[in-house]
Amino acid sequence: MNPDDPLLRILACPLDKGPLHLLAPDGPAAREALYNPRLHRRYPIVDGIPQLLPSSGEQVSDDEHEELLKRLAGGGGTGGATGGDGRGGIGDNGRGDDHGGVGGDGRGPQAPGVAP
Repeated sequence: MNPDDPLLRILACPLDKGPLHLLAPDGPAAREALYNPRLHRRYPIVDGIPQLLPSSGEQVSDDEHEELLKRLAGGGGTGGATGGDGRGGIGDNGRGDDHGGVGGDGRGPQAPGVAP
């Protein structure tokens, strides 16, 4: 899947219906995936097709979640929440730490930041 794919703007987590972020492979054995930082869940992309059934997602550990947030904030992945469509992205939460808050989805108030 390509970071500019318009499909990323409309894909949503099957559990909380919020935006997902594309995780590009970070090594030879890694696979492309979509990530929900609010629920710490990763959904695989198999042969270019996102597997967005609740049972397809996997919970990531707190340590892995922190690493994924750093990758997302550093440009290592993008998602439907990259701008222009009213959906927020990973951003500064105003606490002075390195944990970005997750932006709103354009349907109401901004979602709370991801807890450290």
